[in-house]
Amino acid sequence: MKVVSFATRRPVTVFIFALAAVVFGGVAFRDLAVDLLPDITYPSLTVQTEYEGAAPVEMENLITRPVEDAVGVVNGVNRVVSSSRADISEVTLEFSWGTNMDFASLDVRERLDQVRLPIEAERPVLLRYDPSLDPILRMGLAAGGSDLIALRLLAEEDLKRKLERLEGVAAVVVSGGLEEEIQVEIDERRLTSLGLTMNQVMNRLAQENVNLTGGRLRDGQTDYLVRTINELLRPEEMREIVIDRSQGAIVRLEDIARVYQGAREREVITRIDGREAVEIAVYKEGGTNTVTVASAVLDRVEELEENLRQIDPQLELTVLTDQSRYIRDSVSAVIETALIGGSLAIVVLFLFLRSAPKTLIIGISIPVSVVATFFLMYVAGVSLNIMSLGGITLGIGLLLDNSIVVLEAIQRRRDQGVGVVEAARGGASEVGRAVIASTITTVCVFVPIVFVEGVAGQMFGDQALTVTFSLLVSLGVALTVIPMLASRKFFAGGEKIETVDLAGRSNPITRGLAAFFNAIGVGVALTVKTVVGGVAMVMSWLLRPVLAGFDALLRGITAVYARILRGALRHPALVVLVAIVLLAGSVQLVGSLGSELVPELIQGEFYVDAELAPGSRLAVTDRRLAVIDERVRAFADEFGVQSVYTVVGTSNEQGGAAGERRENIGQVNVRMEPPIDAEREEFVMSWIRDLIDGENASFAGQAPPVAGAAAVPVGAGAVDAGSALGDDSLKYRFGRPTYFSFRSPVEVQIRGHNLALLEVLADQVASRMREVEGLVDVKSSTEGGNPELQIVFDRERLSALNYTVAQLGAVIRSKVQGDIATDIVREDRNIEVRMRTDEGYRDSVRDLRNLNIRQSGATPLPLSAVADVIETEGPAEIRRSDGGRVALIEANIVGRDLGSVSDDIQSILDSTRFPVGFDYSVGGQRQEMERSFDSMRLAILLAVFMVYLVMASQFESLLHPFVILFAVPFSVIGAIGILYLTRTPVSIVVLIGGILLAGIVVNNAIILIDYTNRLRRAGKAKIDAIREACLVRLRPILMTTSTTVLGLLPMALGLGEGAELRTPMALTVVGGLLTSTLLTLIVIPALYLLLDLHKHEAVAEAAG
Repeated sequence: MKVVSFATRRPVTVFIFALAAVVFGGVAFRDLAVDLLPDITYPSLTVQTEYEGAAPVEMENLITRPVEDAVGVVNGVNRVVSSSRADISEVTLEFSWGTNMDFASLDVRERLDQVRLPIEAERPVLLRYDPSLDPILRMGLAAGGSDLIALRLLAEEDLKRKLERLEGVAAVVVSGGLEEEIQVEIDERRLTSLGLTMNQVMNRLAQENVNLTGGRLRDGQTDYLVRTINELLRPEEMREIVIDRSQGAIVRLEDIARVYQGAREREVITRIDGREAVEIAVYKEGGTNTVTVASAVLDRVEELEENLRQIDPQLELTVLTDQSRYIRDSVSAVIETALIGGSLAIVVLFLFLRSAPKTLIIGISIPVSVVATFFLMYVAGVSLNIMSLGGITLGIGLLLDNSIVVLEAIQRRRDQGVGVVEAARGGASEVGRAVIASTITTVCVFVPIVFVEGVAGQMFGDQALTVTFSLLVSLGVALTVIPMLASRKFFAGGEKIETVDLAGRSNPITRGLAAFFNAIGVGVALTVKTVVGGVAMVMSWLLRPVLAGFDALLRGITAVYARILRGALRHPALVVLVAIVLLAGSVQLVGSLGSELVPELIQGEFYVDAELAPGSRLAVTDRRLAVIDERVRAFADEFGVQSVYTVVGTSNEQGGAAGERRENIGQVNVRMEPPIDAEREEFVMSWIRDLIDGENASFAGQAPPVAGAAAVPVGAGAVDAGSALGDDSLKYRFGRPTYFSFRSPVEVQIRGHNLALLEVLADQVASRMREVEGLVDVKSSTEGGNPELQIVFDRERLSALNYTVAQLGAVIRSKVQGDIATDIVREDRNIEVRMRTDEGYRDSVRDLRNLNIRQSGATPLPLSAVADVIETEGPAEIRRSDGGRVALIEANIVGRDLGSVSDDIQSILDSTRFPVGFDYSVGGQRQEMERSFDSMRLAILLAVFMVYLVMASQFESLLHPFVILFAVPFSVIGAIGILYLTRTPVSIVVLIGGILLAGIVVNNAIILIDYTNRLRRAGKAKIDAIREACLVRLRPILMTTSTTVLGLLPMALGLGEGAELRTPMALTVVGGLLTSTLLTLIVIPALYLLLDLHKHEAVAEAAG
């Protein structure tokens, strides 16, 4: 081959190119972005609209449906789902995977601009689900007995501004604590007796709190700016404002209202280890290095902590969650497994080669290929994440294969007495085409990844690229660097190191430079030779018994294999039949493996989304969650819990989507002590389940099942806080930070328009689902109604009084909820002034009925005179899907796989009778899994087809590639077997391993068949050629298989963080490769003997 000939003729050129690749790769490695996962673009947009005071039914009719009608016709939308709750509407658009979400966002914004919504509603906000948009850091600011208003101000005015200046920080969001507000609470009776209205008071406040420009005044030589300075600064000034003097007496604001510095009505309460605190969430800019940004923020936080202690020694700034820690640990774990795997591969290589120089020659291919891959990753825009690094780890063992085959061919020629350079050229050229073909077959299996839909295609794109890059670089190394080094006498044996002849150089400068570089080269070569020789001598002496034993083992394997091969070639049909029976038996095990979308990442933290009955006050929710918080902290040392923080009134946002805001919900977040322990984490989750069930039972008058932590076994009590526990029951749902899906593991939708009937059906199905083994945290969207006070006006009486429904509705709103009358500016902050009726006139249903609604005059007109106030219960939430109402039942899975649980749920739904006009569907991760599995199966078939095309071109034959392809289905035996033994369910990670297997397992067969054909072209009979090829290629096949398996072994053992995403793939490849190698050495020769009809004559020379 020309490239091999060039490499042996121009060693310096090859060395310079290899050195440049390493240098550029090293520079690129420094600048590569570091993240946990590839940039996964989720095809989802959410339109969120707030309308304060609106009930779910009004939200549906006034907000949700108009928004659905407007945005549901956007190009590429597959599904429109919505949720209407009190005060808020969310419409989620799900697009096809691969949709350009930037263009989709623009299209949706244009449609939203055309929607006509109530004037009181807030402007719709467009949110985009993206796990990379989650805050990289969450911190809590707390102090013993500190003023929560001052704490919030400190976080917003000091910490937020300082952290947002850091490079890479996009935003810092502060929540919790108290926001200052000036309260104006009107004395209703006093106001009515004076014949005043709240509108009059509000307008007067706004008119008095202004600074206006008066233009310019020129007085002689001076030009003055005229300003009216009347802006209010303090509550004291507001109290003195004259509201009315029409009746002769001056009525000031303090005469009819209480004016005081207070706090805005609380929406969120944050607690850190039991203490109220302010949460500070840090978001990074897109495309920046998460680890670098987080490190910069944490360094700045250390400096800020010193300043905080000077302000108040009790102030503490605590890191609650840190994405960079898990990313650092995961990336380090991948690098560690790669180093261990590479080291194991080099050790086994030394055992085969028994030569340090030869081992060094092949070992060079690993660092050169890996470091050069970093440069290609940088060019392709691939970040350092557990998937891309996992691809490099997968490639570690494969990187050696090409070099092993090339060096083995070179060494065989040397053993035949061929010169060093000629052996290097001839040996590398002999196997060059086979090496190229085997590399291309491995690389081409990743081409069908472009057809994979869903999260699988997004997740494994980086891995496919890194494996491809590393293998292509290793191919270049095998065909250039390896023959170049093998052609040097220094590596070939103990010959004298060559020096450059300087006699013919007349120019003194040239001779001097040549002498200088020659001296350096000789010095480096002597040093390397001395070191390598010394290491080889020591290793040979230390490992002499091991080497002797390994040689004996290898000779024994060869002898046993020779006998098995003779038997296989005598009875080829029987051998193939046995292999087919084994394959059929292993396929039968697939049904017992189970299935899941993606293995769940155990990150050492989890959360509990909790919900009380709709209408529960914020303080009530806080008290209930405080019990969980306190009990978990009481056993923190025993459980290994590092910290607990609770958020009441909201569920923290996931993937950049804003969390819900309701007084009856909250979230308890638990962070475990390192190292990560999945069993310990599951135990704590199970214990908290039992704790909540016990609390619920206490409220329902039942005996609580939890007596203490020590009595709770792992996995006990894994049942949902179900229905029939009374209004005080706390419904809950466990979860972990997720990066792969915006859906629950299990989602059941029941469709129908009648809300009452939907609730009945959903309760029936949810009740039966709670009986399914492994199904926990079952929650229905129809559970619990929202308490409502419905005001029904008497239209005739309103007409007689010359009032309208809209007028009185606005009056009620301003008196009960209050309106912002104006705001004051203090130290560059705007402080709102809220005006409403004094709390004594609005703290009961009776007060609402007696509320004065008269717009003028001193005679009060109670609301009950013109309307009925009805206490009732409305829906807490109205869900819609593709234009129709639905009930959504969600659940988590513990101890079972997604596929088997989904089958049980399907059986429940099939046996449930639904009325006419009602139907159901099963969604959630099951739907994503089915979509991904279908496209993955297609990708595997296309990968096998691509491999066949490459081999057909290589062998210029349609038969021989067909024989080689039998290695692919036979590899399934080992893959399924190892998954069955390790209880690993089938997931998209496993299927990606299957795609990779399709390209790897044929490599040994390619080398075997290629050499067999060479021998037949040299005149050997078919059966003799098969036997000789198998025995000659046994050693390199064992070498390549051993290095690949050992390179993947640390990954297969599941070492380090993030192993959940690496281990199933590694197990699949290791199991499939082991059985494929065995079958390649036995079944493929038998199959070749059966199918190749050229019994005695030599095969034709391949074209080209």
